[in-house]
Amino acid sequence: MSTVTRTPPAAVTRILGIDPGLRMTGFGVIDVQGQKLRYVASGCIKSDGSQHLPERLHTLFSGITEIIETYQPDIAAVEQVFSNVNPQSTLLLGQARGAAITALVTRELAVSEYTALQVKQSVVGHGKAAKQQVAHMVMRLLTLPGEPGSDAADALACAICHAHASQGLGQLAAPGRRQRGGRLLALADGELGDNATTRKLGSKMTAASRRTTP
Repeated sequence: MSTVTRTPPAAVTRILGIDPGLRMTGFGVIDVQGQKLRYVASGCIKSDGSQHLPERLHTLFSGITEIIETYQPDIAAVEQVFSNVNPQSTLLLGQARGAAITALVTRELAVSEYTALQVKQSVVGHGKAAKQQVAHMVMRLLTLPGEPGSDAADALACAICHAHASQGLGQLAAPGRRQRGGRLLALADGELGDNATTRKLGSKMTAASRRTTP
């Protein structure tokens, strides 16, 4: 009598990608099961340019906190700040990124960081890819009905980059991570066609196209 040993299915890991920015912070959520990537949700958090800096940072912080509560990710991936020709813009971007990372670690999420070059190489295949190329490859890799908005696409690309890096290591734990511990704009996924739906989170709005059950 022969016995058949069945391999149990690979565990599902949910990754939250963040593309930080003071005016607009993109987010993207994907599920990873073995070699398979599945789209969950994406969108943008928009801060009010007429507000003072502390209020705008609070908007980003509270928006990301709300996303974590809604989608319950297992790990987060954040794009690193690049050097800008404008020192003031670089400083503001750094503060927005700090608010985003603080929101993540406050909720005890491990955070991995990737440069724009690493993200583009992972998703497109070369580090000089244009934003439209990144959005197009994100659409193909996640089998979306259309290209997501620029900020949401970058965030999804960051999540995909972490998934690829983790698969190369055999586990979802890339080096360089931080140890565990707004207004949401319903625009980023408007291009995704009829499957796009807008979900309300408290008093805020976010685009969550083809959202699956968290």
